Amino acid sequence: MRQQHEIQVFWTEQASTFDDQPDHGLLDPAVRAAWIARLAEWIGDPPVRVADLGCGTGSLSVLLTEVGHEVVGIDLSPAMVEQARKKARRAGFSTAFAVGDASAPDLATGAFDVVLARHVVWTLPQPVTALGRWARLLGPHGRFVLVEGRWSSPSVESAGTSDLPWDGGVPADELIAALAPLFERTDHCQLSDDSALWGKAVTDERYAIVAHRPLQARES
Repeated sequence: MRQQHEIQVFWTEQASTFDDQPDHGLLDPAVRAAWIARLAEWIGDPPVRVADLGCGTGSLSVLLTEVGHEVVGIDLSPAMVEQARKKARRAGFSTAFAVGDASAPDLATGAFDVVLARHVVWTLPQPVTALGRWARLLGPHGRFVLVEGRWSSPSVESAGTSDLPWDGGVPADELIAALAPLFERTDHCQLSDDSALWGKAVTDERYAIVAHRPLQARES
């Protein structure tokens, strides 16, 4: 559990300044509008039951609550969760947040329509195992919405760990391969050229994978 503790400490230290990044805090109206449009495209019309895993300061959770979805946010860092709860209260919402391990969330099997994770899978010690656990949270018509990428430089030193399989991010083709045994189909959406999402131009690989219809749910 030493690695998990190190990861928790790392993200707790980031909590107070996490929202300073335009795509984290969504304080710029243009960035916020870009995320609203993309999430509507990937998730669909409300109300949808969403598990936001590794929710950080809760920006996407609160945004989805605002447009009518039913959201549960989970994050390993108590400080991140506290920031998320404050954000929801300021917005006048009662979005549910809990401290927990995003890689093994204590949530009911088949209880969700969407599992959402943004820039989370690279932080997990066993990401492929976690993806299998996440798929079990979905109903037969559920989907993953995974916003990920491959960053220009790994963050292994700053994260305090030395053996994260996808440290520095994961290429889209590798993530798609990991999802292939779990879902009927996956859609790949390139996001590197959408500067509105990030509040700036980016040159690294950024994308969303929307994976449809979990095979295990269909078989059960």
